[in-house]
Amino acid sequence: QLALVQSGGGLVQSGGSLRLTCAASGRTLDDYGIAWFRQAPGKEREAVSCVSNGGGSSYYAESVKGRFTISRDSAKNTMSLQMNSLKSEDTATYYCAAEYLGGCRRKGPREDDFDSWGRGTQVTVSS
Repeated sequence: QLALVQSGGGLVQSGGSLRLTCAASGRTLDDYGIAWFRQAPGKEREAVSCVSNGGGSSYYAESVKGRFTISRDSAKNTMSLQMNSLKSEDTATYYCAAEYLGGCRRKGPREDDFDSWGRGTQVTVSS
Protein backbone atom coordinates (compact mmCIF):
# COMPACT_ATOMS: atom_id res chain seq x y z
CA GLN A 1 0.00 0.00 0.00
CA LEU A 2 1.33 3.41 -1.00
CA ALA A 3 1.14 6.18 1.60
CA LEU A 4 1.37 9.84 0.57
CA VAL A 5 2.33 12.62 2.97
CA GLN A 6 1.85 16.16 1.72
CA SER A 7 3.92 19.23 2.52
CA GLY A 8 4.17 22.77 1.24
CA GLY A 9 1.32 25.15 0.69
CA GLY A 10 0.47 28.23 2.73
CA LEU A 11 -0.28 31.87 2.08
CA VAL A 12 1.26 33.73 -0.85
CA GLN A 13 0.59 36.98 -2.66
CA SER A 14 -0.81 37.04 -6.16
CA GLY A 15 1.98 36.52 -8.67
CA GLY A 16 4.04 34.47 -6.23
CA SER A 17 5.12 30.83 -6.29
CA LEU A 18 4.66 27.76 -4.13
CA ARG A 19 5.79 24.17 -4.37
CA LEU A 20 3.68 21.30 -3.10
CA THR A 21 5.30 17.95 -2.42
CA CYS A 22 4.00 14.48 -1.60
CA ALA A 23 6.43 12.01 -0.10
CA ALA A 24 5.60 8.40 -0.88
CA SER A 25 6.33 5.41 1.30
CA GLY A 26 5.61 1.74 1.04
CA ARG A 27 6.27 1.45 -2.68
CA THR A 28 8.23 3.21 -5.38
CA LEU A 29 6.37 6.09 -6.96
CA ASP A 30 8.00 5.33 -10.32
CA ASP A 31 5.44 2.54 -10.76
CA TYR A 32 2.51 4.91 -10.36
CA GLY A 33 0.51 7.34 -12.40
CA ILE A 34 0.33 10.55 -10.37
CA ALA A 35 -2.01 13.51 -10.22
CA TRP A 36 -2.95 16.67 -8.38
CA PHE A 37 -6.49 17.75 -7.67
CA ARG A 38 -7.85 20.81 -5.88
CA GLN A 39 -11.05 21.84 -4.19
CA ALA A 40 -12.04 25.45 -3.60
CA PRO A 41 -14.61 26.35 -0.92
CA GLY A 42 -18.11 25.57 -2.11
CA LYS A 43 -16.88 23.90 -5.29
CA GLU A 44 -16.34 20.36 -6.47
CA ARG A 45 -12.89 18.83 -6.55
CA GLU A 46 -11.24 19.39 -9.92
CA ALA A 47 -8.27 17.89 -11.69
CA VAL A 48 -5.19 20.07 -11.96
CA SER A 49 -2.59 17.86 -13.58
CA CYS A 50 -1.50 14.27 -14.08
CA VAL A 51 1.29 12.26 -15.61
CA SER A 52 1.18 8.58 -16.44
CA ASN A 53 3.33 5.81 -15.09
CA GLY A 54 6.40 6.02 -17.33
CA GLY A 55 5.70 9.66 -18.15
CA GLY A 56 4.34 9.05 -21.63
CA SER A 57 1.26 11.21 -21.22
CA SER A 58 0.41 14.28 -19.19
CA TYR A 59 -2.41 16.70 -18.64
CA TYR A 60 -2.83 20.23 -17.30
CA ALA A 61 -6.11 22.03 -16.72
CA GLU A 62 -6.46 25.03 -19.00
CA SER A 63 -6.58 27.32 -15.99
CA VAL A 64 -3.06 26.30 -14.87
CA LYS A 65 -1.37 25.52 -18.18
CA GLY A 66 1.94 27.35 -18.48
CA ARG A 67 2.01 28.19 -14.76
CA PHE A 68 2.03 24.81 -12.97
CA THR A 69 4.42 21.90 -13.46
CA ILE A 70 3.96 18.35 -12.19
CA SER A 71 7.04 16.24 -11.56
CA ARG A 72 8.40 13.27 -9.66
CA ASP A 73 11.80 12.70 -8.07
CA SER A 74 12.75 9.04 -8.23
CA ALA A 75 15.69 9.40 -5.86
CA LYS A 76 13.55 10.95 -3.15
CA ASN A 77 10.37 9.00 -4.01
CA THR A 78 8.38 12.21 -4.11
CA MET A 79 5.99 13.99 -6.45
CA SER A 80 5.64 17.75 -6.68
CA LEU A 81 3.53 20.53 -8.12
CA GLN A 82 5.42 23.73 -8.83
CA MET A 83 2.98 26.64 -8.98
CA ASN A 84 4.09 29.96 -10.44
CA SER A 85 2.26 33.20 -11.19
CA LEU A 86 -0.38 32.30 -8.66
CA LYS A 87 -3.79 33.93 -8.84
CA SER A 88 -6.51 34.36 -6.25
CA GLU A 89 -8.59 31.77 -8.10
CA ASP A 90 -5.91 29.18 -7.35
CA THR A 91 -6.93 29.32 -3.69
CA ALA A 92 -7.99 25.80 -2.73
CA THR A 93 -7.08 22.67 -0.85
CA TYR A 94 -4.72 20.65 -3.01
CA TYR A 95 -4.54 16.85 -3.00
CA CYS A 96 -1.96 14.51 -4.46
CA ALA A 97 -3.06 11.12 -5.77
CA ALA A 98 -1.44 8.03 -7.23
CA GLU A 99 -2.51 4.80 -8.91
CA TYR A 100 -0.34 1.72 -9.49
CA LEU A 101 0.56 1.51 -13.19
CA GLY A 102 -1.89 4.32 -13.73
CA GLY A 103 -2.34 6.38 -16.86
CA CYS A 104 -3.28 9.99 -17.46
CA ARG A 105 -6.45 10.66 -19.42
CA ARG A 106 -6.08 13.11 -22.28
CA LYS A 107 -9.14 15.00 -21.07
CA GLY A 108 -8.00 14.97 -17.47
CA PRO A 109 -7.88 12.48 -14.62
CA ARG A 110 -10.94 11.36 -12.68
CA GLU A 111 -10.93 10.93 -8.92
CA ASP A 112 -11.90 7.28 -9.14
CA ASP A 113 -8.79 6.59 -11.25
CA PHE A 114 -6.71 6.82 -8.06
CA ASP A 115 -6.75 4.85 -4.83
CA SER A 116 -3.88 6.49 -2.93
CA TRP A 117 -4.43 10.04 -1.72
CA GLY A 118 -2.70 12.65 0.36
CA ARG A 119 -4.68 14.41 3.08
CA GLY A 120 -4.65 17.78 1.38
CA THR A 121 -2.83 21.03 1.93
CA GLN A 122 -4.24 24.55 1.86
CA VAL A 123 -3.05 27.12 -0.66
CA THR A 124 -4.28 30.68 -0.19
CA VAL A 125 -3.42 33.39 -2.70
CA SER A 126 -4.07 36.94 -1.57
CA SER A 127 -4.81 39.59 -4.17
